[in-house]
Amino acid sequence: MSHHAIKAAGATVLAALFATTALAQDGPIRIGVVTPISGTYAGIAQQVTWGLELAAKEVNAAGGIAGRQIELIYEDSEANPAVAVQKAEKLFAVENVDFLTGTVNSGATLAVGQVAERAGKLIATTVSFADSITGDKCSPNVFRVNARAGQQSAALAAWLKQQKPGSKVYYLGPDYEMGRSTVAAFRSNAEAVGAESVGEVFAPLDSKDYSQYFGALRAARPDVLYTSVAGNDTVRLFTQMDEFGVSQNLTILGASGTVTSQNIGAIGDAAEGFITGVGYSTLIDSPENREFVEKFRAANGADPDLYGADSYGLIYAYKAAVEKAGSTDSEAVRMALEGLEWQTPQGVKTIRAGDHQAVQPMYVVQVRGGQFTIADRIAGEDAIGADACERF
Repeated sequence: MSHHAIKAAGATVLAALFATTALAQDGPIRIGVVTPISGTYAGIAQQVTWGLELAAKEVNAAGGIAGRQIELIYEDSEANPAVAVQKAEKLFAVENVDFLTGTVNSGATLAVGQVAERAGKLIATTVSFADSITGDKCSPNVFRVNARAGQQSAALAAWLKQQKPGSKVYYLGPDYEMGRSTVAAFRSNAEAVGAESVGEVFAPLDSKDYSQYFGALRAARPDVLYTSVAGNDTVRLFTQMDEFGVSQNLTILGASGTVTSQNIGAIGDAAEGFITGVGYSTLIDSPENREFVEKFRAANGADPDLYGADSYGLIYAYKAAVEKAGSTDSEAVRMALEGLEWQTPQGVKTIRAGDHQAVQPMYVVQVRGGQFTIADRIAGEDAIGADACERF
């Protein structure tokens, strides 16, 4: 090969390398979504999907993130942490996603967080409640933009102290990380305001028969039942409690994922009176939320719930962080997310740098006449609680 031919070949290789680099910089920003498209939490995943897609469509229509379009790549976690790990590994290693979200059950979020650490990538949950995610099991690679169990419990306990002081409380949660964490968080907050704990039980995920727990519940003679079951499990629990007369003369409180716009229709009259502490409601009276609800309904033919709202808000948090960092590099984005303040449908949120937990206003919401109504509002600073993360 001649000297000129070698130079020409070298120039061709260099041109190809520069073209590949330019494509990598100018191509889409890939966000992986590992979420339970099938299984008991499929309704929650639907809201996650709707929220992400609405925000991504808006951002892309406005020019993207630093001129790059967002591409969402989905994998079904089946509400199974082991499956979620496999799908996350695929998204990081094969699909080369820049960022990952979508995890619903807390066990999956914790497991996928470990995958993210090994891959040197970042994830954010918009759903999982377990305090441990941003507490004693926190990770420098994991963020949470939704309210954790402690924030919800602080709002509920404030209502309990005012409306039912000195109540006897019984607890029924799903038997995994989220269920035990939410029960522990509310029990701690309830006892701090003078409530008496009279018993607890944890049922397997996707339980078909809750009546086996009703004898112990009745024997404890509580005034209040706290539960953190979610999805289709809520439909079965509330329907069976109504059929067996267990819910008569019993105030039912619960986690914000227990009764949502996705399952309230199936629960029907059995949801009447249910009270929860939430980080979002369609009833929040602000220009930002009214506009969001209108756009969400137009796009999906349904109201947003907290999962849809928080997933929508995450895209804008990530956009702000990438533009602040000037890069999708994980370390640069992590630094930009820490302390980030941004506008969401439920108000201004801040990601606390010390534990990667979003600070936000909380609301006490009650079901009346088949509809959610706002009963109280708790300032974000009053609900957030102490930073318990010691890993970073």
